[in-house]
Amino acid sequence: MHTQSETQTQMDWTKALEQEARALVEELDAHPAARRLFEGSIDTDSYAHYLVQSYHYVRWTTPLLVEAGHRMKRLNQHLRLAELLLQKASEEHGHERWLLADLKNLGWPTRRVENAKRSPAVEAYIAWNRYTARSGVPIAFLGTAYVLEYLSVQRAGRTVERLLAADAIPNIRKAVTFLRGHADADVHHVAELASVLRSLTDPREQSILLLSARTTRALYTGFFSEEEGQHPARTT
Repeated sequence: MHTQSETQTQMDWTKALEQEARALVEELDAHPAARRLFEGSIDTDSYAHYLVQSYHYVRWTTPLLVEAGHRMKRLNQHLRLAELLLQKASEEHGHERWLLADLKNLGWPTRRVENAKRSPAVEAYIAWNRYTARSGVPIAFLGTAYVLEYLSVQRAGRTVERLLAADAIPNIRKAVTFLRGHADADVHHVAELASVLRSLTDPREQSILLLSARTTRALYTGFFSEEEGQHPARTT
């Protein structure tokens, strides 16, 4: 049975994680390119850029979740959370194909997507989650998962509605599979994840998940930034 102090610690911990997720949503609402996406006014090139960068991080999601889950099992740590990581790996399987399908309908063949340069933010995101899964504390990936799923719940469904209503991007009705899929699924995922994470009472483990959430929050706006040198330099 938990004492009142332990219960309060758990409540404070989950609220802190949710605050990181809320802060990410607020920062994206203030980011020009992200705001245009959410409003449905984003142009074709910028939307494609966002989907390409999303592809390059999403393709790593399932394999890294699998590595993290199996490593936790080998370490005999939080077996329920290890199973949750493996469950999420199964849920996320194939989502990179949604992105490839969306991009194909925007005129981006698979080879072009795969050869596109990853942004520094995406490189850092992959490196961080690869590190935690393989060498660091594998449970950290759940902090990343929480903020991304929270973002989907808050913005993905509305974004699809506005993109379709604006109808400003050619073939947009066939290029929202990724956003629509996450809008439909992640409401349940966020509630489930929050419920399970309340069982974590170790302050060190809580801080590690919060660090992963903050890292994702710090990097995610960079998924919208155009690469340097992509456009011709302006002359004066």
